[in-house]
Amino acid sequence: MTLATQVSGRGADLLLIHGWGMNAAVWQPLARQLENDFRITRVDLPGHGDSPWGQGLKTLDDWTAAVLEAAPERALWAGWSLGGLILQQARLRAPERLAAGLGIATTPCFVQRQNWPHGIDPGVLRAFAAELEADPARTLRRFLALQVQGAEDARVTLAELRREFDARPAPHPRALETGLALLLETDLRSRLEDDGPPLHWLLGERDTLVPASLAGVLPGPVELLPGAAHAPFLSHPESCAAKLRGLKIHV
Repeated sequence: MTLATQVSGRGADLLLIHGWGMNAAVWQPLARQLENDFRITRVDLPGHGDSPWGQGLKTLDDWTAAVLEAAPERALWAGWSLGGLILQQARLRAPERLAAGLGIATTPCFVQRQNWPHGIDPGVLRAFAAELEADPARTLRRFLALQVQGAEDARVTLAELRREFDARPAPHPRALETGLALLLETDLRSRLEDDGPPLHWLLGERDTLVPASLAGVLPGPVELLPGAAHAPFLSHPESCAAKLRGLKIHV
């Protein structure tokens, strides 16, 4: 499968992977900050934005393989939310393709499990799945609002998130269903300390989906952005850009 990409800027290669229900347009404010530092590839996940949906895309590894096909030969990878799971899987599957990784508002395990309180109640995601089937547009709008809940300037960030979301076609219903299943079922905790490219983390202090408590349990360098919620690259683009420039040494 060939995924849609946008390429801009010049310099070392940087791959940006968006989250569930969104599309590559969401990276535009951050990309503007970085186009003099990086050659930026923004990819639309399967069935999102301008990328087609394929019936065989059932697993995290399937999605990761599609992104690897669209990615530069070797790059700094940044993955947000669901995109962060793909980043982590790519680091395990094809470490030679990643110079380093930055997980933005993401986690190896999105839902609460035994001895893992650092996630969403699984019932919340299951409710989203039921609501999605009944009213996809309303559910997506509600999810956008959740991503900025608690953030400084939440209203401004939400307006920007909606504007960037509306800039591309609506995601395919099966892509949304499969993406939610990946968020609900994926657990990469046992693989986090495997040898591989350096993995860094950028979390929002006020994120209600990926809690700040993760800062104390994730291996590798973790930065917590004060005042940020689940979309720190929109609410705090300068801080996110500075973090990625700091990782340029790996490329």
